[in-house]
Amino acid sequence: MESPVFSDGVHLAAYRPSLPLSVTNKKETPGGFEESGCYQCYGDGSSIASHGSAQPGYETLDAPPHYDFYANTEVWGRRRRFRPSLYELHANFENDAKPPIYEETTAGRMEGGNSSREDEEEQKEPPSEPTRFGWVQGVMIRCMLNIWGVILFLRLPWITAQAGIGLTWVIILLSSCITGITGLSTSAIATNGKVKGGGTYFLISRSLGPELGGSIGLIFAFANAVAVAMHTVGFAETVVDLMQEHEAVIVDRTNDIRIIGIITVTCLLGISMAGMSWESKTQVLFFLVILVSFASYIVGTIIPASPEKQAKGFFSYRADIFATNFVPKWQGPDGSFFGMFSIFFPSATGILAGANISGDLKNPAVAIPKGTLMAIFWTTISYLIISSTIASCVVREASGLLNDTLSLTSSNDCVSVACDYGWDFTQCINNKTCTYGISNYYQSMSMVSAFAPLITAGIFGATLSSALACLVSAPKVFQCLCKDKLYPLIGFFGKGYGKNDEPLRSYLLTYIIAACFIIIAELNTIAPIISNFFLCSYSLINFSCFHASITNSPGWRPSFRFYSKWLSLLGTICCVVIMFMLNWWAALIAFGIVFLLLGYTLYKKPAVNWGSSVQASSYNIALNQCVGLNHVEDHVKNYRPQCLVLSGPPSSRPALVDLVSCFTKGLSLMMCGNVITADPSSSAVDNTSSDGHITWLNQRKVKSFYRGVVATELRSGVNMLLQGAGLGRMRPNVLLMGFKKDWRSDTAQAAHNYIGILHDAFDLQYSVCVLRIKEGLDVSNASHSHVNPAFDAGRENINTISVPPCVRTSTTSTVSIDGRSQPSSVFQKKQVKKTIDVYWLSDDGGLTLLLPYLLTRRKRWAACKVRVFVGGDSDKKEEQREEVLALIKKFRLGFHDVEVLPDIYQNPQPGNVHQFENMLARFRLDKNLKLGSDTGTPGLQEEPWMITDQDVEKNKAKSLRQIRLNEVLQDYSREAALIVIIMPVGRRGACPSTLYLAWLDFLSRDLRPPVLMVRGNQENVLTFYCQ
Repeated sequence: MESPVFSDGVHLAAYRPSLPLSVTNKKETPGGFEESGCYQCYGDGSSIASHGSAQPGYETLDAPPHYDFYANTEVWGRRRRFRPSLYELHANFENDAKPPIYEETTAGRMEGGNSSREDEEEQKEPPSEPTRFGWVQGVMIRCMLNIWGVILFLRLPWITAQAGIGLTWVIILLSSCITGITGLSTSAIATNGKVKGGGTYFLISRSLGPELGGSIGLIFAFANAVAVAMHTVGFAETVVDLMQEHEAVIVDRTNDIRIIGIITVTCLLGISMAGMSWESKTQVLFFLVILVSFASYIVGTIIPASPEKQAKGFFSYRADIFATNFVPKWQGPDGSFFGMFSIFFPSATGILAGANISGDLKNPAVAIPKGTLMAIFWTTISYLIISSTIASCVVREASGLLNDTLSLTSSNDCVSVACDYGWDFTQCINNKTCTYGISNYYQSMSMVSAFAPLITAGIFGATLSSALACLVSAPKVFQCLCKDKLYPLIGFFGKGYGKNDEPLRSYLLTYIIAACFIIIAELNTIAPIISNFFLCSYSLINFSCFHASITNSPGWRPSFRFYSKWLSLLGTICCVVIMFMLNWWAALIAFGIVFLLLGYTLYKKPAVNWGSSVQASSYNIALNQCVGLNHVEDHVKNYRPQCLVLSGPPSSRPALVDLVSCFTKGLSLMMCGNVITADPSSSAVDNTSSDGHITWLNQRKVKSFYRGVVATELRSGVNMLLQGAGLGRMRPNVLLMGFKKDWRSDTAQAAHNYIGILHDAFDLQYSVCVLRIKEGLDVSNASHSHVNPAFDAGRENINTISVPPCVRTSTTSTVSIDGRSQPSSVFQKKQVKKTIDVYWLSDDGGLTLLLPYLLTRRKRWAACKVRVFVGGDSDKKEEQREEVLALIKKFRLGFHDVEVLPDIYQNPQPGNVHQFENMLARFRLDKNLKLGSDTGTPGLQEEPWMITDQDVEKNKAKSLRQIRLNEVLQDYSREAALIVIIMPVGRRGACPSTLYLAWLDFLSRDLRPPVLMVRGNQENVLTFYCQ
């Protein structure tokens, strides 16, 4: 008989997913599969198992890689595809229930599955595309216009006269190096993912996080708004100077600047609000005007000089003039290298003008690097050319008088290089009255130019283009900041209008700010602050690139590779140094505002998650520190109680969480554990999700981790936590749990499992603490139908609420984890001058003393007095007290009240003994029945919780001890704030679980104060040695 062949009747080509259809044909595959082969839910919520035609055993759910799987937006003309979830690939649709609702996929899939008429009629035509710009018009031209400014036309010749050609080139190249490094950093950040609108703010905030990004975004937007006023006032001053040359005055100089400035900025606002296309066309016009003015200047340097121009110091290209002007000649109070650098450097800024409109670029990841770096390159070349050409043609000082020609009598006394060309400016040089030359005449480029009005037009183009660029940048940055809602009262300005999402409200706000500063008409003291704000942004961009690189995050994968993290760090340092070099008090103001806004954001903790490098750095630091702990050996002096709290959902047992937080907050590890008793499934795993629980803990200001596990049994789940919780040295060493009050009414198996958890903890060398409070621990309203029957809660009496076990084990989470629901507990209240009574009746290593000491370090427990009770003999009571007190003093705990209790060794009252026996009656094994006989009675191996007479007799002394201790607690600690008592240990196999649980129950029953039963792992946690 031949074996069946797997390939018989199966054609894999039928299961091959087809290639995605183009947008133009707009065809979609009806039913469960789309063109990509991806699983899709139907409108009724059913799965492919009920609709698909695939053969059993092979489901073509696996989808090939597709853009839609990683995108957050949809493409017009076709439905968005979704990657199949792991449940859809792994589950058996015939046996399993319907898939769970996945937030990230359901909405889109259900939309895709519905075939209503409304969906068919929706968007028959594609929406109109907003205006988008390429790298030339959108970035390079915009950056070049913003870099070229008034300093290029009016101050560069003067700087060259002061520093000489050589040092001027050094100043230009140094400035360009700083802006170039910033450009490289900007390029790296802009190519590390899809860039949206928001420019500089978007780049910094998505890299460094909302704390620094928000503060820089706000001040950068404000600086751009004030920069509009600066450039507008510069334009207005030039116009007023031209008017004064023709003796035209409106009111006076100051008011003329205000009038012309307001009119100008209003016109610029109209251009901006008309749309980005109009604004961009205007910028191109300004760019052409500046290029024409450059051409006029270059032609003017070649044309032979007329006598009028020679009298003003222009002699065309001369080698000796170049040589003379190559070396510096410092004059005036600013006559130094750093003085000239501080004046020139603001002209090199403006490299972020293109990045600031990132939302209006066709491809920001390509346009920003290419356009920004090309703008830096070409503007640097233009600065170098103009500085060298002007200094090769014009002498430093000239009188402008046609009579100052060189005579035969004065030829020997001539001191200027102009003497070689028949001009003698010696008198004005000696008297310091020269009004021309590049050292004195700011309009030297107009004088050299072939047609002077073109230079004036260039000045107009440079100032207006810079003002227009800032007028567009500020609203775009501010709009993105408003949409992120990092700061209050600014969301109103984030609304966009039209297909370009134009921030008209932000435009009006920018206009108002600019108009206010224009009215001042004197911005000499504000200009350094604005320059420092820009430099502060540059420094943070460089630091963002460095920080993202140094953290080695896998998410840092910029497509632009020509950057260096160390160059970025150097750029950061240089920007900070230059800030203080330009104006130290302005730098302090800038950093002060940054830190003020940073502190506000850190305090408010906005609910945003952008995958910043700060998050990656936090992980790196934590990981390195945890690994570093592996090289640190344990020492008793460094012992810390690292607590695993079996709280279930933390919000269900706030008292237990609050008590442990008092021990561990700011000191050691705390981890809340939750066991879901169910078979492994997606819904059970979803119930262990930590997000809601962590939110609740954070809002309660409890510093704790949360860990949820899924297990078929409670004990096995707790065992998983005991062995798997923690990381390296950061792992729990103390187990804390609530007391199981309902053990008598619950099943015996549940009680046995509860004690089994204690035995498992002791086997794993854990210290164990059990908390019992009269009011109960559980404050949840969870339905008992969802509680594991082994740990169903009961009532101690009619006046107390139900107290479930240490761990809620629900298959469906019914516990509210709303962060706003914060019930108070006794451990949150400030304790008045009561006592913490510690019953140190046997030595467990010192944990019974250490925990109360940690409690008293908290403000709410500091007023409590600690009383230590120990057992002893009545005839040696004082001697034993001094001995214990001396030991405690060596531990330096600050406990001074020690009391010896000789009566703990007395026999308990018969009535209490009788109550204890009644407590055990249900679990006593009938001695008349033969164990394991054929009568069907189960043996001890099947019911290990049953108590025999031998068990009672062997453990009689311990039983009486617990009964007597309860009587002592009733006598001495009725008014205490907290009772801490050593917990008895039941020997495994020799003490039945129900008998052990009866000890714990009787020991802590009928007590008003909370009772914490503690048992260390018999290893020292206290020492009086210094090494």
